[in-house]
Amino acid sequence: MTIDLNSLIRQALARIQEISPLEVTAARADGALLIDVREPDEFAAGHLPQAINLPRGVLEFRIQAHPAMACQASEALSLRERPLVLYCLTGGRAALAADSLQQLGFERVKSMAGGITAWREAGLPLHTPTDSSGPDD
Repeated sequence: MTIDLNSLIRQALARIQEISPLEVTAARADGALLIDVREPDEFAAGHLPQAINLPRGVLEFRIQAHPAMACQASEALSLRERPLVLYCLTGGRAALAADSLQQLGFERVKSMAGGITAWREAGLPLHTPTDSSGPDD
């Protein structure tokens, strides 16, 4: 049985937890790692402050090897228990990525509803290469 992309995304959305852009700020304050699953050129054009870029196409292969995953408050915590918030442009790629990571055993994965588009519409700040505040501030 073949399904279309929108059906695949709807199925993923039924299995994951989405949070609003405003809730992302609270999740970050609680130690969540922000992961931008867009392509590197999209990330370079503007991303959420303190986000790391792990593109959707290589996410499953690189997530455990990324240096940011080693930053734990306690050695007793497993990498798969670290809270993660994923986002993309509008939410589809992040939903698929969150679903995939949950299947790999990551327990605290959330996706930002509406993606960076919703973030911008909420008037929240983006980090861009022209920012003078320094990388990922």
